[in-house]
Amino acid sequence: MVKMDFIMIVIALTLVSCEQDDDIKSLKPLPLPEINISDTTLRYLALGDSYTIGHDVSEAERWPVLLAEALKAQNFDVDPPRIIARTGWATDELSLAIDKEQIEDTFNIVSLLIGVNNQYRGRSAESFRPEFNALLGKAVAFAGNDTSRVFVLSIPDWGVTPFADGRDRDKIAREIVAFNAVIKEETALRNILFIDITPISREAASDLSLLAPDQLHPSGIMYSRWVDELLPALLLKLKKP
Repeated sequence: MVKMDFIMIVIALTLVSCEQDDDIKSLKPLPLPEINISDTTLRYLALGDSYTIGHDVSEAERWPVLLAEALKAQNFDVDPPRIIARTGWATDELSLAIDKEQIEDTFNIVSLLIGVNNQYRGRSAESFRPEFNALLGKAVAFAGNDTSRVFVLSIPDWGVTPFADGRDRDKIAREIVAFNAVIKEETALRNILFIDITPISREAASDLSLLAPDQLHPSGIMYSRWVDELLPALLLKLKKP
């Protein structure tokens, strides 16, 4: 009788253990609380080349700086943007520069605009693709692996500028289109915001006020137009107060 009681106790404990295991398996991770980005100071990282550093315009006219000011006007608290960019950089040079910075911080917003110097040096759009993808991956990592906090701008068409006089403007335009097609495809695969500012850049063919004094790079006026173009789409990604 004692042996039978012992067996019954073991069976009962086994059933309880099984029920607990079933309960544990049925549990689902609780969703993390949504962070309202308007409750914090936005930290913005801008990655690129001469277009991002604002070659031949004042610091206040750089489009990342103009964007930060535009966000402030929308009642966001924004730190001055951190910019990793230099005139003449292609994808490989930007990647090396990022690695040298040894960035350990994460950012609320990360932008990427790169590729014109790949095109200018005669590199192909297909050779650009893996290098652009690697940079895109780094941008996403800097945004805490949140693709909704990353956006990419298209490459402007410098072929319409006076600097391109004597060059094959149609060839430049075709190559810019090919590079931008790669950018659009790769950002779409990651569901990353893509802003096409190339049509604005082509207006410089008939409006020199859109160009900096070097007659190649955008002026503050054009950069302001870029911000006007990208701001509405970016605001949809951010929670306003």
